[in-house]
Amino acid sequence: MRVYVYPGSFDPVTNGHVDIIKRAALLCDKLIVAVLINSSKKPTFTLEERVKLLHCALADVPNVEIESFSGLLIDFMKKKNATVIIKGLRAVSDFEYELQMALLNKNLDPNIETLFMMASINYSFLSSSSVKELARHKGNIEGLVPDCIIDEVMKKFNE
Repeated sequence: MRVYVYPGSFDPVTNGHVDIIKRAALLCDKLIVAVLINSSKKPTFTLEERVKLLHCALADVPNVEIESFSGLLIDFMKKKNATVIIKGLRAVSDFEYELQMALLNKNLDPNIETLFMMASINYSFLSSSSVKELARHKGNIEGLVPDCIIDEVMKKFNE
């Protein structure tokens, strides 16, 4: 069974993430969307909220599982018998950082591959940070995040 992992903070999940997830899911038997618990970051959405938003956004993708993890991605990969890390790239600036991470992971476990997927042109400008900034100022986030989470995202910033 080909098990791939798409790690991220998903704070919140965007249509760019969903696009990468749906395309990556076609390449494997099971895709684990791994929500990172990063103690050095203070996410806007709680871990539970991020997982819930992902479940809503990915309800129609049958071979996707959503899990959270902390610690080293390589350790999580081994635990899940996963062999490929999926990373989405929007621009050259993403590539430099992601290449360093891929080489570090390859050094930790030579059996793990990193597969880079280019963002669709429609989403190459999109980030969770830009969605949060728009929502914070009551801007329109339609088309940037899945329809089923728009109200939750807007509510978070307008409480």
